[in-house]
Amino acid sequence: MLSPKKIKFRKQQKGRIGGKTVRGSQIAFGDIALKTVEPGKITNKQIEAARVAMMRHIKRGGKVFIRIFPDKPITSKPAEVRMGKGKGSPEGWCAPVRTGRILYELAGVADRELAREALVRASHKLPVKTVIVEKES
Repeated sequence: MLSPKKIKFRKQQKGRIGGKTVRGSQIAFGDIALKTVEPGKITNKQIEAARVAMMRHIKRGGKVFIRIFPDKPITSKPAEVRMGKGKGSPEGWCAPVRTGRILYELAGVADRELAREALVRASHKLPVKTVIVEKES
């Protein structure tokens, strides 16, 4: 699972995710990609689940590029604990994504329909709405 090796602070504020993405909105490495159409937070488990779904479908027939990295800590308090007494401990990691961000790219897949189906399967694992975009040639 993806997680940072080292961070400056253990906990972060939630914040709001608004606006369109500035960087990471163009296809850079592959031929076909999965792009968000709404903002949200994607956890490291969801990123991995989508990657596994793609890899199983293309069966080593290409290369997958993951364009996001979970570097924001998610905190939560234990079950059945009363309110107050400070912020909960870090439980996992997430990647906040804005509208228009490229999440995954596929390169070297022989069949276009196979690549499209792999990206559709990956999109079912993610909490944000996505579209499939292809590189202009």
